Amino acid sequence: MSVTDSMSAVRPDLIEKVTGRAEYVTDLVIPGMLHGFVVRSPAPHARISSIDVSVARSVPGVVDVLIGADVVSFGCWGVVLKDRPIMAIDRVRYVGEPVAVVIAETIEIAEAAAELVDIAYDELPHATTIREAMMADAPLIHEHHENLEDFYFKGGARPTPGSNIFHTYRNNVGDVEAAEAVAAYVHEDHFTFPAISHFAMEPHAVIADFQGDSLTVWAGAQTPTAVQKVLSRLFGLALAKVRVIVPFVGGGFGGKASVKIEPLVAAASWKVRRPVRVAQSMAESMLTCRRLGADITIRTAVDANGRILAKSARLLLDGGAYSDTGSAVATKSANRIMGPYVVPNMRLEACAVYTNTVPGAAFRSIGGPQAVWAKESHMDNVAAAIGMDPTEFRMLNLASRGERIRPDLRALDMDMSELIGRVRRSFAPDAQPSNRKAQGLALAATDPANTPISNAIVRLKIDGSILVAVSSIEVGQGAHATMAQIAAQTLKQKVSAVTVLRSDTAVAPYDWGTGASRSTVVVGLSVESAALDAADQIIDMVAEVWELPRDGLSLVEGGVSTGPDVLTFHQIFHRSLGVDSGEVVGRGAITPRSKKGSLAESPLFWETAAGLAEIVVDEETGEIRVPRYASAADVGRVINRLAAEGQDEGAAVMGLGHALHEALEFEDGQPVNATPIDYSIPRITDVPPSFDTILVENGDGPGAGGAKGMGEGAILPVAPAIANALFAAYGVRITNLPMTPEKVWRALRKRN
Repeated sequence: MSVTDSMSAVRPDLIEKVTGRAEYVTDLVIPGMLHGFVVRSPAPHARISSIDVSVARSVPGVVDVLIGADVVSFGCWGVVLKDRPIMAIDRVRYVGEPVAVVIAETIEIAEAAAELVDIAYDELPHATTIREAMMADAPLIHEHHENLEDFYFKGGARPTPGSNIFHTYRNNVGDVEAAEAVAAYVHEDHFTFPAISHFAMEPHAVIADFQGDSLTVWAGAQTPTAVQKVLSRLFGLALAKVRVIVPFVGGGFGGKASVKIEPLVAAASWKVRRPVRVAQSMAESMLTCRRLGADITIRTAVDANGRILAKSARLLLDGGAYSDTGSAVATKSANRIMGPYVVPNMRLEACAVYTNTVPGAAFRSIGGPQAVWAKESHMDNVAAAIGMDPTEFRMLNLASRGERIRPDLRALDMDMSELIGRVRRSFAPDAQPSNRKAQGLALAATDPANTPISNAIVRLKIDGSILVAVSSIEVGQGAHATMAQIAAQTLKQKVSAVTVLRSDTAVAPYDWGTGASRSTVVVGLSVESAALDAADQIIDMVAEVWELPRDGLSLVEGGVSTGPDVLTFHQIFHRSLGVDSGEVVGRGAITPRSKKGSLAESPLFWETAAGLAEIVVDEETGEIRVPRYASAADVGRVINRLAAEGQDEGAAVMGLGHALHEALEFEDGQPVNATPIDYSIPRITDVPPSFDTILVENGDGPGAGGAKGMGEGAILPVAPAIANALFAAYGVRITNLPMTPEKVWRALRKRN
């Protein structure tokens, strides 16, 4: 097999991408397509007193200008709270909010004419931090909250009327006060986590084409059925009249999940009744969504032996100007701050808060990096306070496989002590007394994949080729390659025989969306089920036409074995149907009732990670280098090793960015570094030279072949592992990310 054939078998998209043949939204040209350029608010909070678009509209090549007055009748949209207009109507709530869209024959004309749109603002009081937004006299960013129960996630938001808190989640177990009263030691810490840009290589881009009572959208969307649903309800169209087509997506990380700029572009097309393309710059995408910042207080009580008696945590999440999926992020952050530990008494509270900043959104392991940063840094602090080795402290308090860390959640399906052992053994051969101290450990156990809903279609054709139709999106993680492998293995055919179709709501059946580490498990199960359905049909065909006992038949490469002979698919279809053509169509559906209801309990599986970091600090500059890092995860079963290792390593490097480099900064509501020049992300030279990826396979996951989802877990331990190494070796504790050279240098000076 040639290198090209080998790559195509593992990842069919690789050759298209490296040769430049892969098509993204910005590569598409729709006949009659116009171009839109968005005029954005320069104010964090203001009334729009007037808009004059007459001069812009008179520019040759400008077709029209869309403003808020055009879309008032459509009302607001949302995926949890219905709080977002298609574009600003009477006021703006953050710097960067769309106020007008100039629609022209070329993007150059649209951008030039946008300078001529004259908008007057009356500034309003604003709240641009969590603490400001929660003050008694804070300006209300939204006066009303319309809850959308079960619209996108099961359940809905729980807003506090008359405040900027748009969701509060609480969960209490046992009696924290009583446990603290008898504790030998109680320790409390406070941590902060900044807003962070998704910084996907492909910025948000959408083409919309409104034709009569139908709408077609081409978008880099991670959740096309959510886009379809929102557009259907917003514009009063039947679901079947809204088509969402997703070509290749140049990275998402949650920043293209739920719904983003699709309603705005659809409204532009609705106004001019021609296709309209809006392709944002990287800077514009940085003003579209970001990870929620956090302010976290965590408190732990232990007995004289170091066993945890109680834990309490209050997490405040900065949701920005609109709710998006911020309520789910808050809830998940509370679940993810528990860790894989036995905690008999627990008090958890998480609040999502509106601020006059860029809207917060889902981002790789929602709420996880914020919570695990605080929780795992805190674990080392508690261990140090009671004079205990931090690894020993963790081992003492770990929950065992099959043990519940909270009564309402599935029992743990992994052995965290094994992951600790694996990362420590990874370092063991090179461990020296001089560097052993500059090491830090962190653990994570998170609750993904809470929506076990998916459908798949598998079509086995007369020549043995196979088509798979799913709504799972290929965002670079190798999901379509995984689906091809599952279909091929189930039908006993070569992977090269399988083609996974691009996602298109007019062709692919319903799926909740691509995120929450669910695709391999949930979508994979639906593909496996559809392939089994197709297999049953072809076996039944042979049994009936050849009058053979069914239990003596089995699928083999190229056809069906009868025992002594192999009937090719061509022979089977030709004889069965009487013509030299044919296919069988298998359908697979996964619901919470599938597998005897075993998928209904939350979480579907636990996503786990252990990270061990070794650091070196230049005490003259404060710069941290990470020469060695080991990452371990229990993934159940590896289906595509290249993709799985890439996902784990990519997540860890993204966590390195959170730890050392990244923060979307605001000054009085103004984003000060929301450009690719000013915003810092890891470079290839920042990746640890020694990087060990350890994937533990026990075959005990709920997915096809015993797989569990992965791809988010490895982002979680990196920041606290580095911070714990810094604390262990240099005696300074950083509590607010990122750990920039200046912060570390100042901490070292203060220590001295």
